[in-house]
Amino acid sequence: METQAQPVAKPDREARFVARAIQRCGEDKGLAARLRRADNPATEYQSWEFLADCGIKLDYASERLPFATVAAYIAKAKLQANGKQGLGRAIAACFEDGSKSDQAKARLRRLLACDEPGELCRILRPLLTLIDSRGQTLDCARLLKQLRQFASAAHKGDDLWLQNIKAQWAQEFYGHKVEVESQAEAGEGT
Repeated sequence: METQAQPVAKPDREARFVARAIQRCGEDKGLAARLRRADNPATEYQSWEFLADCGIKLDYASERLPFATVAAYIAKAKLQANGKQGLGRAIAACFEDGSKSDQAKARLRRLLACDEPGELCRILRPLLTLIDSRGQTLDCARLLKQLRQFASAAHKGDDLWLQNIKAQWAQEFYGHKVEVESQAEAGEGT
């Protein structure tokens, strides 16, 4: 009886971009330096060669900004591999009290108040720096997918989809609290 090999799912565009950015930053320090500057509007153009090579439409800010923001994070964090944490969970994990922290809640609220991709990417830049400085690692492919969906929804005026993406971040943020409390309760029973 011969078994058929299951087809391997092809990584989506976001996962391919993240893998390529991680690989190229590890191989080419000059490129890594240019990508680190991608989160500054005045120097973002230095990342455009890499973005164009990846098939990103440079003349559409709503497409370019999510890729540039994630590429800058990858280069600054010197990632060796894609992380596993969602954005909301990473924000909560940056603070000792997690989602109970007033600072963490304020940062989440500011993120959730964004309604356009340019503003969202500007607000994300310092958050990504904080996340990296606290040793948290993001699932960059998931974040990039969410940023692209946010940009698409904002472009179409789809407020329902914008709220859906924001709700994902909030659920990750507050869901972290539930998970931590569940672990604490499990520890008490032993």
